[in-house]
Amino acid sequence: MLTFLIRRLAIVLPTLLFVSFIIFGLQQLLPGDPASAMAGEERDPEVVAHVRKMLHLDEPLPVRYGYWIGAVLQGDLGLSLRIQKPVTELVLEKLPVTIQLATMAFLIALLIGIPMGVLSAVKNGTAWDYGANVIALWGLSTPNFWLGIMMILLFSVQLGWPPASGFVPPSEDLSRNLQSTIMPAFVLGNAIAAVMMRHTRSAMLQVLTTDYVRTARAKGLGEGKVVGKHAFRNASIPVITLGALEFGQLLSGAVLTEQVFTIPGFGKLIVDAVFNRDYAVVQGVVLCTATAYLLLNLMADILYVLANPRLRG
Repeated sequence: MLTFLIRRLAIVLPTLLFVSFIIFGLQQLLPGDPASAMAGEERDPEVVAHVRKMLHLDEPLPVRYGYWIGAVLQGDLGLSLRIQKPVTELVLEKLPVTIQLATMAFLIALLIGIPMGVLSAVKNGTAWDYGANVIALWGLSTPNFWLGIMMILLFSVQLGWPPASGFVPPSEDLSRNLQSTIMPAFVLGNAIAAVMMRHTRSAMLQVLTTDYVRTARAKGLGEGKVVGKHAFRNASIPVITLGALEFGQLLSGAVLTEQVFTIPGFGKLIVDAVFNRDYAVVQGVVLCTATAYLLLNLMADILYVLANPRLRG
């Protein structure tokens, strides 16, 4: 396992370095001059020149990248030009919110999608199968922003249960925190559950027709053991891949859902930064998102081996 992990890290680290260079390079193509923005409305030439020198904007691109990546390795993602606050501090403020929302949504997706997918494959061609496919189709075709608005109208306005919007930190009030995040988590988890159901069903249908599953049944093993131990374990590889990608997408920020429910997560942060041309924040959030994707793919590789040790080689 250690050798396998070292080989994967040997791929992840250069990839992350290459991604950081792409992020920094593309950032330089965006319109706007940070020095002019920081110099204020007067934009005195001496002040602009001083700011450009302070931010190393008068240096060649490779040199600026070296300054930036050196600061990133020390935990410094730059300074927000709009609110004059370190980007690292902003990320640390918003990241726990996004992680909680993403984790809750992902758990909802797993609890709904995987059992439905397994049941649909085992009961292939029955009413259970058709019912699960109808629910999955509904989840895939329902826009998140529409479902969020409908849930607010029904549960918050009509029934008066959870709050319609806002976010309460769990350290302040755990009960109110769960009330403020359960609806957006369900909205996000609903769409992912539908995708998980379809992939789980497809993988299970392929595995259930294999020789080793027929052999397990011929030996007299119970259907639950055949499905759970033999079939689902081998069908879980594509599901793990999908889960890593979907969780990474959740961590990158659910823009529409966060806007509808006024959740101060990554999605709202990057939208505000783009509209205000706060490019240091955009750069820092995108780098954090790319890092999350790479780490999740590394975790998926480890889970592959745990699910099927033959993949270790």
